[in-house]
Amino acid sequence: MNAMTNDPSRSLESAPSWATLTATFFGIGRLRPGPGSWGSAATVLLWWLLSHGIAPGIQPWAAISLAALAVAIGIPAATRVARASGVKDPQFVVIDEVAGQLIALIAIPVSWKSLLLGFILFRGFDIVKPPPVRQLEQLPEGFGIVLDDVAAGIYALVVMHLALRLGWLQG
Repeated sequence: MNAMTNDPSRSLESAPSWATLTATFFGIGRLRPGPGSWGSAATVLLWWLLSHGIAPGIQPWAAISLAALAVAIGIPAATRVARASGVKDPQFVVIDEVAGQLIALIAIPVSWKSLLLGFILFRGFDIVKPPPVRQLEQLPEGFGIVLDDVAAGIYALVVMHLALRLGWLQG
């Protein structure tokens, strides 16, 4: 927290509004408890809704594109908001969860089972932070905030594809 206040949202006034909207994923990061889980859940719901309008053959490319956009915009947004709040990795910054959660769902058929498993796996890897996920947190500013979740998303993606290959996500 900023040394001057116990309210991190007060210090966000100095961050550009585009950065605050992006970093908090349009305010989802302000939900309690567990803003990271809310950010992941919102992403899963959004992906479920979007997938209905995207042909299955294009869905992997759409997920990759959205994840890349979340990373590309998320790093500078997270940097600006972290600087404004005076906190290295503010909990209310959830654009990193958006990117990681999307990565976990790349090329996975959309069903309630796959979305639930993807959510659980990503949140698990994001919380436990197996190597090198934890080490990526040490990168400066927005890079550390976002890239550790990208790595957690990759771990979840690998397990998701293993589950798909083993037939656990059928029917």
